[in-house]
Amino acid sequence: MEEAHQAAGRGGPGGGLRGLGADDAPAARPVALTDIAGDTGEPVPTNVAELDRVLVGGLVPGSITLLGGEPGIGKSTLVLQALAEMAGRGRRGLLVSAEESPTQVRRRAARLDALVPGLWLVAETSMPGIQAAVQEIKPDVLVVDSIQTVWDPDLDSTPGSVVQVRGCAHRLSVMAKADGLTTILVGHVTKEGTLAGPRLLEHLVDTVLSFDGDRHHALRLLRSVKHRFGPTGELGLFEMTGAGLEGVADPGGLFLVDRRCGTPGSVVFPSMEGQRPLLVEIQALVVQTPMVSPRRSATGFDAGRLALLLAVLDRRAGLSLAHHDVYVSAVGGVRISEPGADLAVCMALASAQTGKPVGDDVVVLGEVGLGGEVRQVAHTPRRLAEAARLGFARALVADRGPDEGPLALRRVPTLAHALDQYLGGDRSTLSPLRVVGADPAAAERAAAQAAAHPASG
Repeated sequence: MEEAHQAAGRGGPGGGLRGLGADDAPAARPVALTDIAGDTGEPVPTNVAELDRVLVGGLVPGSITLLGGEPGIGKSTLVLQALAEMAGRGRRGLLVSAEESPTQVRRRAARLDALVPGLWLVAETSMPGIQAAVQEIKPDVLVVDSIQTVWDPDLDSTPGSVVQVRGCAHRLSVMAKADGLTTILVGHVTKEGTLAGPRLLEHLVDTVLSFDGDRHHALRLLRSVKHRFGPTGELGLFEMTGAGLEGVADPGGLFLVDRRCGTPGSVVFPSMEGQRPLLVEIQALVVQTPMVSPRRSATGFDAGRLALLLAVLDRRAGLSLAHHDVYVSAVGGVRISEPGADLAVCMALASAQTGKPVGDDVVVLGEVGLGGEVRQVAHTPRRLAEAARLGFARALVADRGPDEGPLALRRVPTLAHALDQYLGGDRSTLSPLRVVGADPAAAERAAAQAAAHPASG
């Protein structure tokens, strides 16, 4: 039994880390919840405004944060800028570079104007070396770039393996909690966009940040996927420049700068990212194909949701795209996950198919149900106010919603009604094929409804 316990301490089967066995850990004593001080652990600003927005004030002392993103997206730039800002205000920072040489990091720091006193660097990959550097420097903030390249010689596994990533992250987490050391771990992502390494890695940390964007464009988006010290869902926007990452405090019409008005298949959707309204252009392209299985491609939008909306368009609105390749894109590298974009996507698809553009001064929002009904979405007044600020005059919304707003509201109870309102009352123009309804009486009722609500452009 004693031999088995020693093997576990060395990282053997079912074991943990050396020195962290159950027999070595001191027992925790119960404490009354009311006796715990509630005024400690206030977040410390990083002075990178968009990062502080996502972190709801800054980094909490003793917390451990995981920052994930694709290679080359700017993770190392972001943490170096944050460290330099904090060091410039009297907080000692230590950057553990496990991938780049000191010369490479120094060159980046010079480009970012991050050569400040109080910022230390160590090029180290082993856990004992990192711990020794922490004991020597005694930093307030520690950054490890990246966790996938750190290894522990006490663990019987190769660097980068699941055992190594889990074990090193655990030791860093224990050190952060014990010493009150604010720690940031930079992590790689897989080709599917998920963080590389064991899922346990996300459970070990207090905060998980996702840093993404199109490497061919300057825009970068920072989101909090998990945050134990505040709400998630807030969005930080950065622009990659020659001098590093610059925050975009007022994105406004950032995603609409290159929009071509009057283009069929283009619709503007007022999205909500955390507490920030953003106007995003949704584009659709429909191409006839002889293939038995047409292609459905979605960029920045859920492919499963697109398939659902195509089925609703076919069954409830009489617009069949069964013999067409369908492409939908949220412009600017934005990812839209909220169902409030359903109506905008459907309108973009119908516009692309008919060749009739939706009005240039129109924003569209609403959730589409399986029955073809259009449902209202949350924070509609804030979305419409932002649209009005950027010069839009009309909004296509659900039948039930705010009584009034800064825009002229066109209310639609169903998806079929929305298509009639903005793409013409003659449903035969919604080629190909069918008019809503399975019998002549239903078709007559649909025609009468369209005549009673003429198109407004």
